[in-house]
Amino acid sequence: MTDAWSLVVAGLAVALLRATTPILFAALGALVSDLAGCVNVALEGLMLIAAFFGVMGAVQAAHLWPALPVWGHALVGGGAALLAALALALLLAVFHLEFGADLIVAGIAMNLLAAGLTVFLMASWVGDKGSTATLVSPALPALRVPGLAGWPALDLLVNGEGGRGHPLPLLLAPLAVAAVWLLLYRTPWGRWLRATGENPAAALAAGIPVKRMQYLALLASGALAGLGGVYLSMGYVTLFQADMSAGRGFLALAAVFLGARALAGTTAAALLFGASAVLATQLGALAWRPQLPQMLPPIVTLLAMAVAGARRSRRPRPVPSVTGDAPEIPPRP
Repeated sequence: MTDAWSLVVAGLAVALLRATTPILFAALGALVSDLAGCVNVALEGLMLIAAFFGVMGAVQAAHLWPALPVWGHALVGGGAALLAALALALLLAVFHLEFGADLIVAGIAMNLLAAGLTVFLMASWVGDKGSTATLVSPALPALRVPGLAGWPALDLLVNGEGGRGHPLPLLLAPLAVAAVWLLLYRTPWGRWLRATGENPAAALAAGIPVKRMQYLALLASGALAGLGGVYLSMGYVTLFQADMSAGRGFLALAAVFLGARALAGTTAAALLFGASAVLATQLGALAWRPQLPQMLPPIVTLLAMAVAGARRSRRPRPVPSVTGDAPEIPPRP
């Protein structure tokens, strides 16, 4: 009985990691850009673009370099996905920082552009507006730890279902959390970025290149969201489907605000949304109408945001300083 329960718990933990990984990557990207004073609403489009070009890049790599191993084709596709996400993030940054476009409106436009462009290119290149199922595309490399067959629950947790190993992005997700923490709170770049978001005028007066920091923040946000997108189409699933991000970019944006713009809170909120997706999948296996489980993640998002807003409204607000001291800005190295 204990072994059976351990297998159930391990299986749920694996499902939670799989559901949380794309949301977590995008949420980390949203946190970085938000701390720089740029709310990146284009996460959904960035994930879509990366998911599409990841598959197409891997397929083209197999045609151009057939001598490469399969994992080499997949890595080429992953590189193409990141470049596509960076290009869209750069376009968003140029429109906002150079031409003064409203960031929210520009982000919505990027989402619409990505949704339409991926379907258009898929219909033109593949001949199908729904998915790339007719193409043979590889999955990203997976890491498998041998010698765990004697511990079924541990083998399931470490190596996933069937003992095939976990895809590379899933293993990179916790490392990305640690990397973002080091970047934001242990480097001069992170101090500059947070100062830019808190008070751009004071940061500029202190010699911090505000526009450059916002450019870098939006590009970093695009790269992280691209990792989440490429996981969707080259992780456990090896195809692209129209609108396959399915609102995960918006959940990631909500995770930042639910987590009070803090790394730990954002990570916890991403796990909460991943858990709601797992629960929705489990409920979908029951004799329920399929629309009901699909409503669960947005309902959890609304309830969590309402609870977080109510808690923040009860906190006493700090009294402004009568001396008018300016916030401390880190010196430029």
